[in-house]
Amino acid sequence: MMKVQSPMNHWFFRRSWCACLILAALAVPAAAFAQTCLTAGDLDTGARATLEASAQQFFRMSAAGDYAGLKAAAVPSLASNFGGVETAVSQHKPDFTGAQATPTAIFVLENSSKEPMARAEFYCGIFNSPERTAFVVPNLAPGRYAVVTEDVSGGRQPVKLTLVLQQQGQRWSLAGYTVKPTQVAGQNMNWYLAQARQYKSRGQFMAAYLMYLEAWYLSQPVEIEYTPQQDKLADEMQASHPSDWPSSSQPMNLMAGGKTYRVTLIFPDAVGNDLDLIIKYQAATDISNTAAAFQDNMAVIKAMVTKYPELRTAFAGVVARAVDSSGRDYGSLLAMKDVK
Repeated sequence: MMKVQSPMNHWFFRRSWCACLILAALAVPAAAFAQTCLTAGDLDTGARATLEASAQQFFRMSAAGDYAGLKAAAVPSLASNFGGVETAVSQHKPDFTGAQATPTAIFVLENSSKEPMARAEFYCGIFNSPERTAFVVPNLAPGRYAVVTEDVSGGRQPVKLTLVLQQQGQRWSLAGYTVKPTQVAGQNMNWYLAQARQYKSRGQFMAAYLMYLEAWYLSQPVEIEYTPQQDKLADEMQASHPSDWPSSSQPMNLMAGGKTYRVTLIFPDAVGNDLDLIIKYQAATDISNTAAAFQDNMAVIKAMVTKYPELRTAFAGVVARAVDSSGRDYGSLLAMKDVK
């Protein structure tokens, strides 16, 4: 059985093109539950055609910028928190305009329990097959759901549109919406994986792990989906996990100019056509004093690159964001060529 692991759940929030899935009401664990999964091959022709037609309809609405129509077709829990979908549609309208959407994967998930499930796990396909797919869905309400992934091409850039649908009577309503590119900064998953392995072979684990993160991100159409290949990738990247990888509970300490800066989060992100490194740290000064905050940001960037010089070849630039106790932040970008 697949391990179904995600090594960096803390990291995915930063992707502006992903709308969170909202599938259930309350996080109430069920005492007993039944979970079944059907693949496209398990469905009869009519059921499969209905799901494909529903997905095509939602794609056409997205391409037309029909926010009202999408919201009206959404389940109440998603309609009441629809900002993420609107943002995803707006940001990707150039990718949808003039494009064609082709369904590439369909799964039907059924929670036949009488109560919401705190963690619903579905295993789809032939046991121990390389094509076996798992879904791990938090807070899943009783009901019948479908996960449909479409390859969208012909617009600004190719993307994957994954829709989670919930059956309500005779129709399928929108319950989740995620758009992900097939490339980041002009490179695909295999390129980032190759980069990660090169850095790992040189013992440069910080750059390696950051490249693994990008490869992992590109390997998943949607965050709730897992495959045996992703299990292998997760194992491989965990072997390169830096000993001083930062977190909010165990920050990385960077020394610069007589100050200690406490870094809580680092991750790669696309800025335009470049891949940049993002650093978040606990503000050392009042961020309303932007001149002082800027100087702190520059000090953090230089200290990070000095500590890990391999970052110079991994990223085009670095963004440091000073975060105060209320969550407000102040950010500054420095091109890598200007880091002295």
